[in-house]
Amino acid sequence: MKEFKDLLQSADWKSEKHVPVIDVAAPFKEGEFGKVTVSVGKEIAHPNTTAHHIAWIEVYFQADGDKFPYQVGRADFPAHGASTDGPDSSGIYTHPEITCAFKTDKSGTVLAKSYCNIHGLWVNSLQIKF
Repeated sequence: MKEFKDLLQSADWKSEKHVPVIDVAAPFKEGEFGKVTVSVGKEIAHPNTTAHHIAWIEVYFQADGDKFPYQVGRADFPAHGASTDGPDSSGIYTHPEITCAFKTDKSGTVLAKSYCNIHGLWVNSLQIKF
């Protein structure tokens, strides 16, 4: 039986990007709100079709010295072209990107997780230092 941690992937393939990309708009300042944007397919677009898409992205922050991370954002991406007329027929598609703002008085790590309905769970992390 596989453990959950064994299902998390972090290395992209050449033809598709699955790993969530974490961008910080400006350096975080202690006690002020900072913005983090997480997207999938920044360099090479990920498919967004009824059959193959990114379903959601979650964003966490784990302060240095804390035992567990805090969830600071989540976005679901439910529009993949499906309609009552069939797959890829609506012309409505969401883009897998989330921007969230949070403040902290500690350095730590932003952790991002995304889910591709075909290729599973993907993770990435980025250190934030004051």
